Amino acid sequence: MDQPDLDIDLAAFPAATRADWLKLVEGVLKGGAYDKRMLTRTADGLVLDALPERRRAGAPIAGRPAGAPWKIVARIDHDDPASANAQLLEDLDGGADAATLVFASAPFAGGFGLKLRHEELVATLKGVLPELVTLRVEAGQFQGRDIALALARLFEATDPATLDLRFGLDPIGDFAALGAAPIEWEALAARLGQTVGALRSRGLRAPMVRADGRLHHGAGATDAQELAAVLATAIAYLRALDAAGLSLEEAAGAIEVTLTADVDQFGTQAKPRAFRQLWAAALAACGAAPVPLAIHMETAWRSLTRHDPYVNLLRGTLAAFAAGVGGADSLTVLPFTQALGLPDADARRLARNTQVILIEESNIHRVADPSAGAGAIEERTETLAAAAWDLFRQIEREGGMVEALTSGSWQARLTAARAARAKDIATRRQPITGTSEFPLLGEGVPAVLAPARRAAMSAPSEGALLAEPLVPRRLAEPFEQLRAAAAAASPAPSVFLASLGTPADFTPRASFARAAFEAGGLTAPTNDGFTDTTALAAAFTSSGAKLACLCSSDDIYAARAEEAVRALKNAGAQAIYLAGRPGEHEAAWRAAGIEAYLSAGGDLLALLDEAHARLGLPARTEP
Repeated sequence: MDQPDLDIDLAAFPAATRADWLKLVEGVLKGGAYDKRMLTRTADGLVLDALPERRRAGAPIAGRPAGAPWKIVARIDHDDPASANAQLLEDLDGGADAATLVFASAPFAGGFGLKLRHEELVATLKGVLPELVTLRVEAGQFQGRDIALALARLFEATDPATLDLRFGLDPIGDFAALGAAPIEWEALAARLGQTVGALRSRGLRAPMVRADGRLHHGAGATDAQELAAVLATAIAYLRALDAAGLSLEEAAGAIEVTLTADVDQFGTQAKPRAFRQLWAAALAACGAAPVPLAIHMETAWRSLTRHDPYVNLLRGTLAAFAAGVGGADSLTVLPFTQALGLPDADARRLARNTQVILIEESNIHRVADPSAGAGAIEERTETLAAAAWDLFRQIEREGGMVEALTSGSWQARLTAARAARAKDIATRRQPITGTSEFPLLGEGVPAVLAPARRAAMSAPSEGALLAEPLVPRRLAEPFEQLRAAAAAASPAPSVFLASLGTPADFTPRASFARAAFEAGGLTAPTNDGFTDTTALAAAFTSSGAKLACLCSSDDIYAARAEEAVRALKNAGAQAIYLAGRPGEHEAAWRAAGIEAYLSAGGDLLALLDEAHARLGLPARTEP
């Protein structure tokens, strides 16, 4: 058979211009305003165009060598040394090529973690060939120096040139987490320089100082705030190491950073790209030659949920993909049950395999920077870097990161960002799948090795520096508190769905109302609907519910809502809600006895708080 002629005259297909695309968009918008439909605003106030120009001159921004995969980093946090060792060996055998040793003193240890005892360190690392594995340390509570020196002594028989030990010295992070420091920053900075000097004298050369953005992200930081905090912290460490006698290039090479990989794909892709630009600009401003920067990323703690935790697998996959193509040098995917407690082997295996599949099967690491030239990512990178640089300069004008924490100005910024995000979550403008949207009462709970614990953070009793500590909070916690209060009640609290008319009339709003009430742990069984008020009142009485919600169409509401409310009130309903907006009927319906309206964009948390109070359930505490 003759082969078809595949010669194509590309000149016959001129490249589409932005004007060409805009014509197509106008046809879809049908007269709608471009600014309202095609522009979005981020939590940092950045305005992003859904149809940005292609950056034909965009150059790759990459940290890893071309075609090299990122390092898969396992989290080792079991508090039993033998179990921690078994996890470590299984992770390394199952695809990980690096491990983070999470000590009990670390801010994200969650009540678990390794202990700083020589015999326990030996037991934890038994069978590990340190020259073949990258080992990272998460310390906290100003124990980083002791842990680093203990590990250096443990491996002193190994050629230091073959070791990749990332000690994670982070005194500013310790201060931010505890809200206190035993000595002034100048003394802390000097001690940091001494520790780095002692470790370097042993021949160790891997980055050993860390600027960590996870604590800021967990406490509510936006993307620009996280990058600004990390940059300000890294510059403080650069100054400290310079004062200790290292050249600027040596000091820069001793610093690594950790950033958060979250569920915003484009935002996460832009983060490491933007920070590399920021770091290059900062070094240039200091008069230092360019120095490669190691960027580790970890999936977001604040985005994990306790309910429907299998959705966390999707969150972790999306974040891992974005971090990988964004240029992370190494990555930790938190196991999907991390918020429930100490993850078991299955959860840990899924966390590893999320990355193994992306690398070994999807090969997303093969292109150094696939975002280069893509208008959406380049725009996000540029605007994010600019916003973070402006904020970094503000921090520097205030005296640096330590002074910003001590004065409380930094905490105030994070509080404002957290409050804005909390409003979006309460109104479901930022939905949480499986928690505020599509909740599933009675779901099965995956196994964990031990349930979640409350971490004990022991701040120094006598501190030369004091500040409000940064406390990581998960976004789903307010809804989870409501679910827990409802689950502890007996009998199970419920809401009666007063569905009026036929299924065609009430099904959309009944489904909406059911999901909304179940987000707060209140069961709301559906029914076949009611066409007369006598049957409606009888069904409410037999349900045993104390609360009711009208569900139907606007036309039926106009004709029957007031009658239905009176029947439900006479049957003993303590409060009656209506699924929908009242419009012109608000005054009459409120006078009839409707307490609140359940609609898209409304404050669902406030409505659920009020419903819980009427049912006598414990009040939710603000996290």
